[in-house]
Amino acid sequence: MKGFLAFLVVMGIVVTLGDAYCFSEAYKPGQATKGCFIDGKLYPFGEIERTENCHRCSCSQTRLSCCTLFHTPIGYDKENCDAVFNKETCDYDVVQKNDPSKECSVYSRVG
Repeated sequence: MKGFLAFLVVMGIVVTLGDAYCFSEAYKPGQATKGCFIDGKLYPFGEIERTENCHRCSCSQTRLSCCTLFHTPIGYDKENCDAVFNKETCDYDVVQKNDPSKECSVYSRVG
């Protein structure tokens, strides 16, 4: 029984940390005629694997739904390290302030 309870706790933590930040927008009839505007750029209707700002989206004439492809680091040494967003990898690099070539440990992230 204790093993099963431990499994449930671990799975709850994994699921919580695995969620990405998502948002959606409903369109009025006739509002989206050529596609969806995301961060000022027009994307065609359908599934969008990756936008310029690292979102995965679904675009239709009635709704835009997007989720981030990255998780924001929150558990790290903020006094000595900086989180720098890397658009190439769609992830944050957490590096030392005095030597950006060295990485810092990250203990937790949120979506």
